[in-house]
Amino acid sequence: MDEKTFKERTKKFALAVVRLVESLPRTRTADVLGHQLLRAGTSVGANYRAACRGRSASDVVSKLGIVEEEADEAIYWMELLLEAGILPTDHVSSLKKEANELLAMTVASIKTLRNRSRGCSPQVAQSVSAIQNPKSKIQN
Repeated sequence: MDEKTFKERTKKFALAVVRLVESLPRTRTADVLGHQLLRAGTSVGANYRAACRGRSASDVVSKLGIVEEEADEAIYWMELLLEAGILPTDHVSSLKKEANELLAMTVASIKTLRNRSRGCSPQVAQSVSAIQNPKSKIQN
């Protein structure tokens, strides 16, 4: 997926999160969960835009890591809203699906960039873990 399309999708995602949060009931729990969802959901696009301005491959990977974390966190808050019975599934299902797709695309981009920076062939790249522990002594 190209950069422009991904920027558009993350902005649409943020706007959908805003609309969802605005539709929440005015309870203490919904306010807290909604605030967290709003922060994480709008951060996905903002951090993706920052990644697009990365100065090096490692800078881009680092910033995409934040996109990954925020997308996953947004999914978590949506799950809590569902499991707490604050929202019915049909209000969240398409937004949660989009968050999962954005997350998957981000992880794939990180993996691709890491493999390119290592100079891996496509065959080797498939066997290399996308996430490395920086404290680990053994690197793939």
